[in-house]
Amino acid sequence: MQFSIFLEPIQEPGFEGWYYAHIPALDLTTQGQGIEGATAAAQDLVKLWVEAKRQHGEPIPSETQSYITRIEVSDAALSPSHSLPLPCLLAT
Repeated sequence: MQFSIFLEPIQEPGFEGWYYAHIPALDLTTQGQGIEGATAAAQDLVKLWVEAKRQHGEPIPSETQSYITRIEVSDAALSPSHSLPLPCLLAT
């Protein structure tokens, strides 16, 4: 059983050299120190997750295809002075 892992550096103070490891097909995320640590943490997490699913008789999804792409957002949209109103949710 193989799953794709998307590694992303953690951009928070105190976590230099740490990475998030996202497993999109299973909707799981973990973290670890360095690429090797994050990959090992992802492998451990998936093993435990699969064990739990099997114990409960639940199906294990298989990965179909993964795609990674980028989008560009203009700097003006990210500026604090260019804030958009948040949508309001009204209870009925």
